Amino acid sequence: MSLADLRLFEMRHVSELGSLCELVAERAALGAPVTLLAGGTDWVVEQELRPPLDVAAVSRPAPPLVVDVSRLSDLRGISLSGDTLRVGAATTYLEMRRSDAIAARAPLLARMSRDVGAVQIQARGTLGGNLATASPAADGVAALAAYDASVVVQSVRGERRIPMSALQTGYKRTSRAPDEVIVAVEIALPAPGSPWYWRKIGARRAQAISKVALAGVAEVRSGRPVRMGLGMASVAPTTALLPSVRALCLSRPLAELTAAEVDAAVAQDISPIDDVRSTRAYREHCARGVVRELLRQLGAPV
Repeated sequence: MSLADLRLFEMRHVSELGSLCELVAERAALGAPVTLLAGGTDWVVEQELRPPLDVAAVSRPAPPLVVDVSRLSDLRGISLSGDTLRVGAATTYLEMRRSDAIAARAPLLARMSRDVGAVQIQARGTLGGNLATASPAADGVAALAAYDASVVVQSVRGERRIPMSALQTGYKRTSRAPDEVIVAVEIALPAPGSPWYWRKIGARRAQAISKVALAGVAEVRSGRPVRMGLGMASVAPTTALLPSVRALCLSRPLAELTAAEVDAAVAQDISPIDDVRSTRAYREHCARGVVRELLRQLGAPV
């Protein structure tokens, strides 16, 4: 993206969430696009890859609006209140990686943040950006799915919470309304010390999009899960929540699970494709392997 391309966009900065919601509502009423720019790690790349735009065409009914929200205090910060963790939408992965509260109570988020690109991407990329882009390969979204997080959105009509299970409606599509701003994510945390799992399979350790990634959070009592959250990246048009695997794990003690039924549940929950990063067959193989590895760590004989 060159400086010359900036003529295609109207660029603004806001300092207050209410003003931002009003601005987004005005544009939504016109049917005009709005991009809320925090780190830009997705959007800037998309501009490089898009075909040349017709300046006159993209200016109707109004020029595409890009709003800098990177320093908006209402969208930043990490707070812990009892067993509820709140992470602002414009909080970066590097901030999460360095957070004492996250390290203590949501270590999966800290571990996942180490694998998002390299440190340059971690210093810019945000959870809110991952959620808005809604890529099925997003590491952060898989981790939030494992925690059964809620996405807090706000508009001039008020605030609401969208469960992760209801957020993604298709490939890079979400249930967020055009006039809603992602403000934060909230997580009802498991008991301290509860087991968790993170495994990312990619071409290299840094700067690689996942071939397959699995996030898992569990609470186990007397050999039986009472909470099981899962999120898998790059195996379906949306982040895969693995409902069949979850239901199987919650149905009876871990010691009674078999590898065959675990593999069958995984097959029901994923629909990978062949693309430039991997093949469908390899993704299926990896998906079975990481789910089995997670369950073995919890005590299942698979």
